[in-house]
Amino acid sequence: MHTATGPVTLFVATKKGLWTLNSDPARERFALSGPEFLGHIINHAVLDPRDDRTLVVAARTGHLGPTIFRSDDRGKRWKEASRPPAFPKAPDGKPALSIDHTFAVVPGHASEPDVWYAGTAPEALFRSEDAGDTWEPVAGFNDSPWAQALPPPGAPGPQPGTPDGDILHSIVIDPRDPAHLYVASSATAGGVFESVDAGGSWQPLNAGCEANFFPDPYPEVGQDPHCLRQNPLTPDVLWQQNHCGIYRLERPSDTWDRIGNNMPEETGDIGFGIGLHPREPDTAWVFPMDGTDVWPRISPSGRPAVYRTRDAGQTWQRCDHGLPREQAWYNVLRQGLAVDAHDPVGVYFGATCGEIWGSLDEALSWSCLASHLPFVLAVEVGELN
Repeated sequence: MHTATGPVTLFVATKKGLWTLNSDPARERFALSGPEFLGHIINHAVLDPRDDRTLVVAARTGHLGPTIFRSDDRGKRWKEASRPPAFPKAPDGKPALSIDHTFAVVPGHASEPDVWYAGTAPEALFRSEDAGDTWEPVAGFNDSPWAQALPPPGAPGPQPGTPDGDILHSIVIDPRDPAHLYVASSATAGGVFESVDAGGSWQPLNAGCEANFFPDPYPEVGQDPHCLRQNPLTPDVLWQQNHCGIYRLERPSDTWDRIGNNMPEETGDIGFGIGLHPREPDTAWVFPMDGTDVWPRISPSGRPAVYRTRDAGQTWQRCDHGLPREQAWYNVLRQGLAVDAHDPVGVYFGATCGEIWGSLDEALSWSCLASHLPFVLAVEVGELN
């Protein structure tokens, strides 16, 4: 992967709108601008790295409900999708299903410049072939046995903007083959799933992942992955932050290795997001949370830290220089941790307290880039290629 040298833009999705942080070329100063879509829940905002101008935003608005907004000029002008993700009309006698919100939007393969994918709550997969204007269900997944545990009409649905509930949150496309897809969902029949035929059929990929909330802690499906990542330099290696730990998988094996067992015992390996180094395949970052007892979902002991591994999870280093030393009871959600492609790599996270933190030395030291924002749901990096 190339090494970036220009300015960085952070797209900050919150419960009350979208903000951006724009750096100078040296990343020494960041200027906050916004909001766009003030008052609306913005679950995700992603700049297309294939053209450096198309911006797709997953929103849940008070008057339009769940929808998609698009810009072809990096956010200067916006249009609503003419057909956002939606379930097809239910056959007679079958319960109707509706999208609560689109949780994640992901650009397609480099060879398919106008293709995007979206994951929703309830968990379902959608595809657009016109840069996010119209969306169609990926029936191979949505109609599969793995996606049939959708909540019935009238049942309490997932709470917008929280990590709870049935959602398809991670979509990974093999850089070598646009037909080779992975998704991860947190659902009654959740887990990681793989397709080698462009989404026509799917198989679970969960061996070795614990689900300690079931009598059988290692079922075929039913796990609760929180975030799935793939490094383009080593596309046969997958990383996963799970409800039950940090895992790594090297294909062709289909059994995950719990590398989180090497985290300090007093910290544990429970969290939501995971970030990968763009040029060092064995380097990754996580933000642990307190996953004990009642799962308070805050920094352990009120002392936040990012942990870094440089040896594929054999060892972990606590990186907290510059972060609050005590009484900082916040968390980072599954789309709230991001990295850029500079050298050294910039690492960024958005906290549930409305702060954006950044490190320009690969997490060794931290600075607060913005504060007093609404509850942060996602942070994504955009930079000119």
